[in-house]
Amino acid sequence: MKKLILGTAAFAVSASLAMAGSHSVVRMGTEGAYPPYNFINDAGEVDGFERELGDELCKRAELTCEWVTNEWDSIIPNLVSGNYDTIIAGMSITAERDEVIDFTQNYTQPDPSAYLALDGASVDFGGAVIAAQANTIQASFIAEQGWTLVEFATPDETVAAVRNGEADAVLADASYLAPIADENADLALLDQKELIGGGVGMGLRESDGELKAKFDMAIQSMKDDGSLNALIAKWEVGEQF
Repeated sequence: MKKLILGTAAFAVSASLAMAGSHSVVRMGTEGAYPPYNFINDAGEVDGFERELGDELCKRAELTCEWVTNEWDSIIPNLVSGNYDTIIAGMSITAERDEVIDFTQNYTQPDPSAYLALDGASVDFGGAVIAAQANTIQASFIAEQGWTLVEFATPDETVAAVRNGEADAVLADASYLAPIADENADLALLDQKELIGGGVGMGLRESDGELKAKFDMAIQSMKDDGSLNALIAKWEVGEQF
């Protein structure tokens, strides 16, 4: 899943200034640009797996919640600065992020990452240009392999880069790329897949331990009664628990 690369220690300093305590309204921060996890529907509202999951978690935790969208590259800084209270945006739980924010238990297991290329193309990864959304686990993986990486701000731009010849393939979550391949005859998934990341959880400020505990209990209750697996199957976002 997505992995934000934290470039400075300033976020950690800001985290200590964030207000703790009870929340009359919990603002749920998401990207709104990464289906099926989260996207904006025709009515202009946040939709997808995480919208349905988040609404149910708020109900079980007896919280009043509202949804806020934020661009991916600043989603952690704006949580820390108090623009919203949670991140629920397909974010992988990583030790690097955990130095700055806190996480609930995971609500999905790792989703395999897949490569999308032009239909019929043969990709030599060692000599190819691979696109990825900036600050994601996929971008980090490509860089670690020593391959040529080109980064874009949004997932849509990574796919466009394959079409216009800027990249030979794009690496992203299989659940994001598979529908694109199914709907576009000029694009196809490659056979090779990568298993990276450690599952997805909700991000919270480190000062919000009480709120974290409420969401942890709600997530666990959905795991226990099977409703989380049902949502995972409905939205096809990865392996069930």
